[in-house]
Amino acid sequence: MTTGGIGRRLGVSRERARQLSHQPGFPAPEAWEGRTRYWAACDVETWISRHRPHLADH
Repeated sequence: MTTGGIGRRLGVSRERARQLSHQPGFPAPEAWEGRTRYWAACDVETWISRHRPHLADH
């Protein structure tokens, strides 16, 4: 999942997703390809369930 995907999942801009990804407690990216960072979807979903529970998949 890229910052664009995270933004779509959270309903925020890609820039806001980028800002969130630099916050303490946000999962570390699994991989980099050039300047693009990739997160495991399960890690992002776990973060969402803890920090944005109203958006969590139930």
